[in-house]
Amino acid sequence: MFDLPDSWVWDYWFADDGDRYHLFFLYASRALHDPEARHYRASIGHAVSTDLVEWERVADALVRGEAGEFDDLATWTGSTVRHPDGTWFLFYTGSTRAEGGKNVQRIGYATSTDLVTWQKAPGPVLEAAAPWYETLDSGDWHDEAFRDPWVFADPDGDGWHMYVTARAPEGPVEGRGVVAHAWSADLRDWELREPVSTPSENGFGQLEVTQVEVVDGRPVLLFSCLADHSMPARRGARAGTWAIPAESVLGPFDVDRAEPLTGEDLYVGRLLRRREDGQWLLFAFRNVGPDGAFVGGVTDPMPVSWVDGRLVAETPVAATAS
Repeated sequence: MFDLPDSWVWDYWFADDGDRYHLFFLYASRALHDPEARHYRASIGHAVSTDLVEWERVADALVRGEAGEFDDLATWTGSTVRHPDGTWFLFYTGSTRAEGGKNVQRIGYATSTDLVTWQKAPGPVLEAAAPWYETLDSGDWHDEAFRDPWVFADPDGDGWHMYVTARAPEGPVEGRGVVAHAWSADLRDWELREPVSTPSENGFGQLEVTQVEVVDGRPVLLFSCLADHSMPARRGARAGTWAIPAESVLGPFDVDRAEPLTGEDLYVGRLLRRREDGQWLLFAFRNVGPDGAFVGGVTDPMPVSWVDGRLVAETPVAATAS
């Protein structure tokens, strides 16, 4: 697994340059003592691997911005894609101090020619807005959720799509989590669109760190949500990562069809297709150990397959305290 002895590691994502795999990850010093304090001390680290098991840490990708910028409080989870002209785009979540300490999240990006040296674009490119998305002034949630951008090319060549963790302005408070949607022709300018899922009495307060892939011919949406942030009907599963089978990577996604993929010990499940044999693999970060304490660190890969219409992972790695 990928772990750091002096820092907590949690949310992460991958890029594949055709030669090496790149792991981008959030980390913060264990000198904070309280793992909950890590969120506002996060930097985006970077490691590389040829086999998805042994990782070499390289220079960090991004840190939070200067005072007054949209990401001056924190830089959080995102995704990395390559434009046809060869430019790499790293989309990420920015949180700012400007709203009086309130957690308002927006989406920005940085670019690179080599996946190593990144230049931030000025300002955010997307934020939550009516009529489709709940904003902080509703008072119904602990933050203005608009984070974790997942960007992918349109399957028919019509630009690019972005899915974002967000909330609808109506519906049961703990079931308002939706997958926000935006579209771009060039990865730089984005048009906010209506969500590709709807609130549900059997749903979730937030669908964190979404990812959509076609696994062995079947589209599937992954997201993460713990029991405390879901409707009562979902809490008994004690799950971390969930999977929704779909007809298309463009949705719509029926949250009522969500099935657990991992227990709550593993969070932020990510899929990656191994280049050498086409095998789809699941990764996750170790969320809690047997004592209920936060652990951190990204697991080794776990093969996944479809069983009776449900995506399952082989031999999940148990979370252990460190």
